[in-house]
Amino acid sequence: MRKYLQNIPEELKNLIEKVRYISAKENLKAYLVGGFVRDLILGVKNLDLDIVIEGDGIKFAGIAAKSLGAKITAHGQFGTASVFIKPNLKIDFSSARKEYYPGSAHLPVVSPGSLREDLFRRDFTINAMAINLADEKLVDYFEGQTDLKHKVIRILHDVSFIDDPTRILRAVRFEQRYGFKIEPKTLSLLRETVENGLLEKVHPHRMRDELMLALKEDNPNKQIRRLDRLTGLNFILAKAAMPAGSYLFLKAIDKEISWFNKTYLRRRPLDSWLIYLIGLLDVLGIGAIKNICAKFGFRKGEEKRLLTYKRFQSQGIRELSKAGINPARIYALLEPLSYETIIALRARYRNPVFRRNVADFLEVYNGMRIFVGGQDLRRLGVLPGPRYQKIFAQVLDAKLNGRVKTREEELILIKQLLKKRS
Repeated sequence: MRKYLQNIPEELKNLIEKVRYISAKENLKAYLVGGFVRDLILGVKNLDLDIVIEGDGIKFAGIAAKSLGAKITAHGQFGTASVFIKPNLKIDFSSARKEYYPGSAHLPVVSPGSLREDLFRRDFTINAMAINLADEKLVDYFEGQTDLKHKVIRILHDVSFIDDPTRILRAVRFEQRYGFKIEPKTLSLLRETVENGLLEKVHPHRMRDELMLALKEDNPNKQIRRLDRLTGLNFILAKAAMPAGSYLFLKAIDKEISWFNKTYLRRRPLDSWLIYLIGLLDVLGIGAIKNICAKFGFRKGEEKRLLTYKRFQSQGIRELSKAGINPARIYALLEPLSYETIIALRARYRNPVFRRNVADFLEVYNGMRIFVGGQDLRRLGVLPGPRYQKIFAQVLDAKLNGRVKTREEELILIKQLLKKRS
């Protein structure tokens, strides 16, 4: 018998061993399921532990949380619970369930079921395997291991895409992530579902979540191309088509994200998926983007970054493309923008002067602060009020343009400014 769990990280091994002990003590069968099992067989790192209990999954999760000294969040209507070990590590528990769909693209109605029924409700054969924690034996009712070996994506039954059309996006995501192929019958059923317009029946928030997952993959460009070829992008772009130039833009985004990540290791991580979304929506106008943000329920901060990119493109680009632009002006134009907006702009516009000015901003001007503060002004006899901000702005402008560098020079400049006003 193959010991599937012998090569996983020690921390995970210890957690699984504790769950195994609890399942034996409670006389309940526990199984690792889904993506963790798939990636375990493929030798791919995966820290998402999903465990199915043949019994009361929430009650079991509560016992596990108490034993592990962890927090728990339960969802009674679905029979699921998450036990949070630490910020980047949790275990999702669920009761074994069966389900039926009251209609295409509706959420399923679930009820208690067997392990086989629980695995049968999943999206693809490669995600429908389990490992029995009692003996570490692989449970593979639907030949998922064979499909892993042959690198194919296969649905479990003929109405799988009709039940849940978001599985179409997941099929593409797994196909592109692993370099697999959607097998012919599955591909035929996928296309039939698209032709019947069932993707349009899915709640936009669910489509948003699936799209975000695709854009968070290692190669979103490939994800978008494959989706465009298989399904079109009407679910997000409505009637607008992706011009050929958009794919060049997406490739440029790849390079700019890589450049930023290598060059600025200490900066906050980019929301890379949002930059790819900017590239995907570049063909649309401001009004259409506002409508998409409302329809799909993007957050206010996400909408702001999408719209700022579109609004910045005229005057700001022209100014930043001029040689000899004042550093303080570079700062004024770019400091209000997010990193995501700046990287998208640098990918979109290839003018070397513009690109150099953006790089200078990120390297030199971004986050630049002055040394002096309110106490210094009070000591110089300046009463608190709007005048403070005007003085600080003048000092920052001088610092950006290289006229002052040290705290002493800033104080000398302030005294000069005050003397001029007296």
